[in-house]
Order: sequence, then structure tokens, then C-alpha cells
Amino acid sequence: MKKFHIGGVPEHFNLPWYLTLRDKSYTKEGINLRWKDFFGGTGAMATALREKEIDLAVILTEGIIRDICNGSDCSIVQVFVASPLIWGIHVAKESNYHKISDLKGKTAAISRYGSGSHLMAFVNAENQGWDTGSDLKFEVIRNLDGALEALPKGDGDYFMWEKFTTKPYVDNGPFRSVGECPTPWPCFVIAVRNDILEDEPEAIQKILEIINNTTADFKEIPRIAHMIANRYDQKIEDVIEWLSLTEWSQENLSFAQVERIQQKLHHLDLIEQIVPPEKILYI
Repeated sequence: MKKFHIGGVPEHFNLPWYLTLRDKSYTKEGINLRWKDFFGGTGAMATALREKEIDLAVILTEGIIRDICNGSDCSIVQVFVASPLIWGIHVAKESNYHKISDLKGKTAAISRYGSGSHLMAFVNAENQGWDTGSDLKFEVIRNLDGALEALPKGDGDYFMWEKFTTKPYVDNGPFRSVGECPTPWPCFVIAVRNDILEDEPEAIQKILEIINNTTADFKEIPRIAHMIANRYDQKIEDVIEWLSLTEWSQENLSFAQVERIQQKLHHLDLIEQIVPPEKILYI
């Protein structure tokens, strides 16, 4: 049996993976696929791919494109979630910040440099017309749990994370939401180390086939909203809204999308050079 390790965030987007693993869909095809939760998000997964700790990752599009541009020996094999990720912009519940403009020049709490919370702080700053050189400061807090502890203590002024994941902490404290910042591109892709793609292309294709069969009909699964609400401690009305906004994909990024994302990253000085799309996508 062929063994692979895959990483992803422990969030509702990845429930299709849990379902296929629970049903032993990969085992039936002679594949031992082992899932690892990455609470530190994209930056932690990018490092794990580089260090060969994992073979595949369900990872933020902008994060892995930046890491590939910076030398990571991986390729994007497919879009996983085609819709934008809606980043909530959070402050401590008792803070004096009440709108996004209050955060100009303040310190963003980020999971790590190169993470989605880091990169999207630049996108938000540009959206607001801030100077990304002087109006952004950062405090590394590792993950969501780190932010829940840090912001009320004043270690960082605001924190960007997926809106629905953080919703319980907005409803019940210690966060307050001051706005949102959607990604201007499909939010999650599946990336695979190039040595794995060279050695085991058929097995990777089978993994994609299995997960795609599940995501194609994911919203039609009976009582899927209730399953998500229970598993991820969400209100059913929030899950229903999230499902209405979220679209999974069974296709890869287009060359035009890769070019556009790189142009944005380059404009924000997050990559030094733009590389040909065929160096990023598995063709």
C-alpha cells in the first residue's frame, strides 16, 4: 500500500477530506493517506512541504504561489475551493478600535511570516489605501489560539482569520469584528511536492479523483449543514450562509489566474520576480 501524508487546516472547508478518510475511500484503492492538522496555517504547511514532512497540502493559493516563487519544489495540481476566502478583521472586544481605518499603522497579529494572515494584511492595506511600507507592523502569535490569548493582552492590535472559523469568538468574546477582506482569487489549492508527482502520478490522480467525487456533490449530502455545525461548533445559520458562499472545484488554476495573483504579490513586494505559470502548475 502506498503511503502519503497530507496537511490542512482543521476547518470546515476540509470536511470532504474527513469524510473520504472516514469511509476508507483511499484505502480501497491501495492508498494509505494520512491527514495532519496544521493549526499554524499556510506558513506552517509551506515549511512542512519544503522539509518533506508532508507530501500534499490543502493550502491558501497566495501562500503557496509565493513559496513556489521563492524556491519551494512543489506544484499546484488543482483548485480545491474556487470561491474567495472571507477574512474577518478582528480586534480585542474591549479595544478602542471600531472600524478598519482605526488600524492604520497598528500591529497585525500573524501566525507567521509568509502565512495567509501575513499576506492578506498587505492586501487589506492596499484596499484601504495605506502605505504598505510604513502602515503595517507585525507580531507573530503562531495560530488562532495564540491570537485569542494575545489580542486581549495588547500583543498585536488586530488579527485576520477566516470569518466563519472565528465567528464563535466574535459572538462570545474575546474578539470583535471591524470588517472583512475577501481574497481576490480562489482561496484554496492542492499542492504536491514535485518528487511525489514524478514518482507517483497515478496515485496522486486517484486521490484527486476520490476527493473530487465528494466535493462535486458535497452540498447535497443529507444534513450536511448540521454535521458542520456540530463538528466545528458553529451556529446552523452561519453554516447555511457559509455553504451558500462556498464553491468547491475540480479544475486547476488558469495561466491567467496565476499571472494575476503573481502580479498582485509582486506589486505588494511579496515576491521578487514573476515566474512562468508552468513552473507553478502541474501540467
